[in-house]
Amino acid sequence: MTQLNPALWQDRPGLPRLLTVLGAAEGDTRIVGGAVRDWLLNLPVSDIDIATRLLPDAVMARLAAAGIKSIPTGLQHGTVTAVVDGRPHEITTLRRDIETHGRHATVAFTDDWQADAARRDFTINALYADPVSGSVTDYFTGLADLSTRTVRFIGDARTRIAEDHLRILRFFRFSARFSDHLEPAGLLACAERANDLMALSRERIRDELLKLLALPAPAPTIAAMLAHGILAPILPEITGTAALEALIAAEAAATVSPGPIRRLAALLPEKPAIAADIAVRLKLSNAEKARLTEAADRTPVPADPRALAYAIGADAALDRLLLTNDPRAPHWAGPLRDWPRPRLPISGKDLIAMGLPPGPAVSRKLAEVESRWIAAGFPASQPATLAIAREILGIR
Repeated sequence: MTQLNPALWQDRPGLPRLLTVLGAAEGDTRIVGGAVRDWLLNLPVSDIDIATRLLPDAVMARLAAAGIKSIPTGLQHGTVTAVVDGRPHEITTLRRDIETHGRHATVAFTDDWQADAARRDFTINALYADPVSGSVTDYFTGLADLSTRTVRFIGDARTRIAEDHLRILRFFRFSARFSDHLEPAGLLACAERANDLMALSRERIRDELLKLLALPAPAPTIAAMLAHGILAPILPEITGTAALEALIAAEAAATVSPGPIRRLAALLPEKPAIAADIAVRLKLSNAEKARLTEAADRTPVPADPRALAYAIGADAALDRLLLTNDPRAPHWAGPLRDWPRPRLPISGKDLIAMGLPPGPAVSRKLAEVESRWIAAGFPASQPATLAIAREILGIR
């Protein structure tokens, strides 16, 4: 029998108390999903999800009696969030599907652990750990698949996808994270059901895509998705991965962390208008939209990259260095990351005080001063900047 060391969770602040309150010793509650999977792979674990035979009302009653704050996150689907020692933990009552709708399901509560496991997506995500003994229960070859790093749908892949279309993108993301291959039956089902992605909200597509792009080496998986027509229904503008592969190499050479927006830009045509349209389609934030649009412009970076950083932001300037495969990227990655955008030491009032009449000419001359100030390397000294202004105004 496979076992985990209970010390893995017993050392977590407040968690042993929470598990006791939820009847772990009586077999009512187990740790489930990603935490179990990642512990078995010796990977860091952040969130710990809890499955229980207790009904949501009973969960909340027990938490209240123990003085633990509870939040009814999704009572209709059996989920309660417990906040203990300042840390949130999701607690979900065992469920079985009554009806599925491509994204949301109508569920019934159950006390059958295997029925709960059967409605999960992949075998490696349907592992349960007993909080007391650490023994791992596996209903669907999850341990075997974990040993071969195989991401496999539970049961029939087409059925799992019909229940929740997002599982198409999750199949590729989890494969990119945990595996060096794509399980054939799952890949075939995803290819056959790719058009189902059009029924998903743009936000969910965005979140999965950016999570995939944030992984260390997503290019082979993206290439497979393109080869099998997965992205065509939602992002037909993506046609190849050569620029992404070059960018990943440039990030590694510059010791720069993966940038999902930067990597998305590498997959798109070098046209700001297209990037802006896709940003709207994926409902990116205003800051992400601006960064993606700037990254679509591959104009060479000036001699002093800080000049570009001053205009479009340090992150966007670093994106440009990396996306254009500029050999200066390794040198400038650190300085740009830590560079605070300076402020021009003078204002239009200073120009007026020097004799320039108020009016439109003030902003034009100030822009000239700023341009020369940037070219001079952003001198922080006000006298030095005033000297630039005097020269532009012809004052000796």
